[in-house]
Amino acid sequence: MLTLDYAELSHPGCVRSHNEDSFGSSVPANPEKSRTHGWLFVVCDGVGGQDMGEVASQRAVEHVVRGFRSAAPNEAHSLLLSRVIQQANMDVYETGRAASPGGVKMATTIVACALRFDRAVIAHVGDSRCFLVRRGHAETLTRDHTVVNEQVRLGVMTAREAATAENRHVLTRSLGNDLFVKVDVDEHQVIPGDVIVLCSDGLHGPVPAEDIARTVSRNDDLSAAAQQLLELANERDGGDNVTMQLIRVHAVERIGMYRGRPYKLR
Repeated sequence: MLTLDYAELSHPGCVRSHNEDSFGSSVPANPEKSRTHGWLFVVCDGVGGQDMGEVASQRAVEHVVRGFRSAAPNEAHSLLLSRVIQQANMDVYETGRAASPGGVKMATTIVACALRFDRAVIAHVGDSRCFLVRRGHAETLTRDHTVVNEQVRLGVMTAREAATAENRHVLTRSLGNDLFVKVDVDEHQVIPGDVIVLCSDGLHGPVPAEDIARTVSRNDDLSAAAQQLLELANERDGGDNVTMQLIRVHAVERIGMYRGRPYKLR
């Protein structure tokens, strides 16, 4: 059976007076729920410069967690996350339109991870990230939906230039700006010892992936690792909210798939 431990931490940072980040999780109540529904973790970062960012992020988290918990047993996580995030986008969009007579622009990023058996499904919109730390090395499992990242992809800008560009935080996609949004979804196999890191840009902006990998790899206690990462982010920047979820895989249940149905591998 898939077994995990995890730590969650959110902090406003050293400059801002309030926190526009939100996070949530759905933990299976028993082994049967672990197999039929699995685990869910989600981080949202309310878009700065727009109204009600904290409302947007909180509503998105609540909607995704509620939708995950009420899903039919054994629903494919890739389809489930696409559906509930699309519904969360509509909820944030309509909430903004109804907030005042002229409507209010509110938006949020999202990164979500659903785990079951030996698979992790990652879904995201915006620039909140997911890293997979394995044997001391961090692999980025998401692609930032930003203007500069698109320019890097097209060869217009180098990665070094993008890291310091003034418009590096300008998003090309987020929840709540339009009635529909494109959700990127990928599936990955996990093995015992892996650590999955979900975080807002308040962490991954000032703290490079190699420092994240080093910190979580050297700490058996994920809560201590999260605290150390928060201290690093605030020492190096501190100008943004910092939110993270650290999930360590202890054991997996290896499966195969036949016509969309899982079967246990020996």
